[in-house]
Amino acid sequence: MDNSVIIKGSKSGITVFLDNEMPFEELLESVSDKFKNASKFFNNANMAISFDGRDLSAEEEKKILNIISDVSDLNIVCVLDENNDMKTVYEEAVKKAIASTAVQVPEPALQPVSQTVSDQRTSCMFYKGTLRSGQVFEADGSVVVLGDVNPGGKVVAKGSVIVLGSLKGNIFAGVDGNENAFVVALEMNPMQIKIADVIARSSDSAPKKKSKNKGVMPKISFVEDGNIYIEELTSDILEDIRI
Repeated sequence: MDNSVIIKGSKSGITVFLDNEMPFEELLESVSDKFKNASKFFNNANMAISFDGRDLSAEEEKKILNIISDVSDLNIVCVLDENNDMKTVYEEAVKKAIASTAVQVPEPALQPVSQTVSDQRTSCMFYKGTLRSGQVFEADGSVVVLGDVNPGGKVVAKGSVIVLGSLKGNIFAGVDGNENAFVVALEMNPMQIKIADVIARSSDSAPKKKSKNKGVMPKISFVEDGNIYIEELTSDILEDIRI
């Protein structure tokens, strides 16, 4: 078995482990083969990616990203590394989501689909794939979606919802009245977000604070003073969120 390239799902998207000894040109071939074989799994999902096991120059990273784009349906939204503060922020968000629904839950009545992984030690579930129009995923705790939520797709959770991809569908977090639940997405353009009994119909209609950053930035939605606010995802924002 060729273990020169290993793809693993992580709390911040996917992590690609690269052999540190293999000549780079051979490694590129292994990357191509690995992602070509896994192409159906990604299914046009928008995800964050990080690399581990090998130090890459900017040029080498660019070549690897180009190959991944050429041979797979994976849309890479951003690249994270061990020194990237955003990776830490993502992981903090997942920990917050798990902590916000720390009560142990039994095996859910709604069995996860084949692309879903459930961690029985916590009340956080991981959904791998894209939720398309008409598809609904429900959970008794928090949910991390490793993919997109398309228009017409819906996630319903008693806890928080983290989308490591594009959010263009509907999210209902804190369905049992938990206003401490929150929603995080790499790209935040929902049809509707509802947290507890508070509704925001689109990211444009929710109150925002002015940002100095331009371009696509991961965002977080949360309830404060009876309104849903959407802001750029930062560690400071996470620290202010109660659980």
